[in-house]
Amino acid sequence: MKRRSTTQGLQLFAVLATALFATVLLTSSSHREAPLIAYDPQADNTDLYAFRSPYNPEKVVIIANYIPMQLPQGGPIYYNFGENIRYEIHIDNNIATPGDDIVYRFTFKTKNEANGTFFKIRLEAENQKTSYTLERSMDGGKSFTTLFTNGRVAPYPAGDRSILSPVGLNEPGYLHVRRKAFMNANTGEKVYAGPVDDPFFVDLGGVFDLGDAPRQNGKARDGLKCLNVSTLALEIDISTLQKDKKMAKDAQNILDPNYVIGVWASASRPKIRTLGGNGTETHSGDWVQVSRLGMPLTNEVVNPIVVKDFWNSYTPYKDPFYRNSVGKYFNNPELALYMDDDKFGGAVPAFAPLRIQKASLGQFGFANGQNGLFPLKGSQAVKGTALDDAIFGKVLLPGPGMPRTVDLYPIFHTGVPNLRPYQLLTGKNGNPLASGKPFIHNFLPNGGDMLRLNMAVPTTPRNSKEFSSLGLINAAALGILDPRFNQTTNLQFIPNMDGFPNGRRLEDDVTRIELQAVSGLVLAAIGLPYDDYKEGGPVTTPQLLNVISYTTGVEKNDAPFVDEFPYMALAWPGTHQCNCDEDAKEDASTMKSLLNTIPERKLGIGLGVPEMLLMATPNPARDNSVIRYQVSKPARVVIAAYDATGKIIKVLVNQQQVAGTHQVSWNTSTVAKGAYTVVGSYDGQQVQSIQVIKN
Repeated sequence: MKRRSTTQGLQLFAVLATALFATVLLTSSSHREAPLIAYDPQADNTDLYAFRSPYNPEKVVIIANYIPMQLPQGGPIYYNFGENIRYEIHIDNNIATPGDDIVYRFTFKTKNEANGTFFKIRLEAENQKTSYTLERSMDGGKSFTTLFTNGRVAPYPAGDRSILSPVGLNEPGYLHVRRKAFMNANTGEKVYAGPVDDPFFVDLGGVFDLGDAPRQNGKARDGLKCLNVSTLALEIDISTLQKDKKMAKDAQNILDPNYVIGVWASASRPKIRTLGGNGTETHSGDWVQVSRLGMPLTNEVVNPIVVKDFWNSYTPYKDPFYRNSVGKYFNNPELALYMDDDKFGGAVPAFAPLRIQKASLGQFGFANGQNGLFPLKGSQAVKGTALDDAIFGKVLLPGPGMPRTVDLYPIFHTGVPNLRPYQLLTGKNGNPLASGKPFIHNFLPNGGDMLRLNMAVPTTPRNSKEFSSLGLINAAALGILDPRFNQTTNLQFIPNMDGFPNGRRLEDDVTRIELQAVSGLVLAAIGLPYDDYKEGGPVTTPQLLNVISYTTGVEKNDAPFVDEFPYMALAWPGTHQCNCDEDAKEDASTMKSLLNTIPERKLGIGLGVPEMLLMATPNPARDNSVIRYQVSKPARVVIAAYDATGKIIKVLVNQQQVAGTHQVSWNTSTVAKGAYTVVGSYDGQQVQSIQVIKN
């Protein structure tokens, strides 16, 4: 085997890091993906996320989204979770036990509160009002315990009149409505069910127009811009998910194998649906799984159409049994055909930058039909590595003509072990099978397609200049090039080790990452360079530069994520008019105004500039205080009282008002003694606050 120096390896990734650093500074995975589920949207998994909470190191956030492509104005029967469907989130946490270890099950019911109207919301009553029961199994689904019933699903934001006005819900803002839907189980889980902005971002139109991403003629468009989705979000103690009930702080190191979990989501229906002929229907029979989701894009762009419905019908634990039928598409993925000039590379011009190693180090080919690393099977070179038959070689090197069993298959189906050769090329001295720098361990080979997350890996702060939507690709670049990390092969935390495919964060650009992975970028990271590298010659080759600079044209969500659970942006209201121009600022302004409809008091807020001339008398107050204020121009006025923790106590005013002097009476006899802050706003913008003392 030819060998290269560490210096040459570092040069090889210099251009990679440059491109990724630029990304930092600039800073559908399964929508209608199979024939049967495309006609059953209420049961359609769209996306799955699993990440360690960026704000609480002992929590993990799991998000399962359903019901794709929701038009915000899609009334009067707005999108909602379905009755007679089991929505489940499955967790595998123990390599020694087959199948699930923990299951969360959601079941929903609806009722009408205003039978005399066709409106969704009227006079604080809601039609198709939805509630749910949450159950949890800690024995793999054999038995379930009810965590709570009558969980509240946030109502759909039909528009300002439906949410804010006295003839609607008379609420101070949709952020307040969403928070009212938060549920807390006595076992520690925090839960939200309801609509949100779809957090996935991709040019759906371009991708499905024969792979035209980035578009060769015209500008890329986020196909999910201004569309909503229905989410099931849980924030769970790591000690609940870890197999031995340990906390994150108890991990032996940041790649502790005992902290790996596999996560997948599903939807199931009763086998028989009977239409009654009088506007009714009944459901009976055994429950049948109709949708599932683990890794993003598997059933959308990896599986061909002939197996999509079948794949949805069985669990990931059966994936190994179908490896030679359904699973073969990871060994020789269709997408790779469009990255090979000897196959159909010319048919998809947008993929021209993406080409695969066909003669890496002069001898290893990873294009479809080539042998990859199989020629090394059983040799002394792989002894003691993950490719050794005595370890995992039977899975990773099963036979000739299956080149991607060493990279794509473990990424999607087993997780990646912290074993040779799955370490960065740092310290390998040109031998890809040598020991290098550790950067991932999310190995859990119990089943197949799941998101695998090592909960021991620390989080990269979202406000860090090093946070990158390229996840582990960015971590690899830093581990190879950055002097903080490339001087040793010791285990260190590298920024974005907590990113996809180690779990999946909301910000991760999974479409770009997966296309680059199909093009062999992961192979390059562990020491198998592209074909145009010549030993002793320039290592910043055009082929490497093309792959790392590739982009689909859509690199971030259309709305900013928020810094509180469930972290996704608010659902778009039905009255919002989406501006399809990616350069326009109207949509961002709309989302900002939604977040500011009710002023969210932060601790330590002081007296504001007296634009409203807020005044309370008497102050201190005993039983009543009259709040007087000035409105300088017609505006929607919100005045609310908060306690010392920032919790809203009373909304005193929430209505459109004309210019002039106004007053409102606050009955303080019902609140405890102490200091309260009264905050006033015009049209969603906080303008003044005063303190009121209750004696």
